[in-house]
Amino acid sequence: QVQLVESGGGLVQAGGSLRLSCAASGRTFTNYNMGWFRQAPGKEREFVAAITWSSGSTYYRDSVKGRFAISRDNAKNVVYLQMNSLKPEDTAVYMCAAYPISRSRWYREDAGSYPYWGQGTQVTVSS
Repeated sequence: QVQLVESGGGLVQAGGSLRLSCAASGRTFTNYNMGWFRQAPGKEREFVAAITWSSGSTYYRDSVKGRFAISRDNAKNVVYLQMNSLKPEDTAVYMCAAYPISRSRWYREDAGSYPYWGQGTQVTVSS
């Protein structure tokens, strides 16, 4: 199975930027579509962004479109989430997840469909 480790979180003022990284190991990285999710205290885990194995397609939740950008470097086995114009409501633990492309259908916004997860990195945006 693939192991995932996130980094890059921290405390930033509203309007600032952060870049999260998720390093994968253990299996061929291009065997997986990748997603970013977040979970704020007292709230359910929610989809943020996703990218296909070849970077051919990217997807975003409406509230982050135009502010966040997901990308991946398959040579380095890393997926990134560039977050700009951050808002206090973006405060959460951010987690990356991997979905094997060998499975029949990718429900990219459904956290329950991803079998592999990182431990998460905290992002706090102050007002």
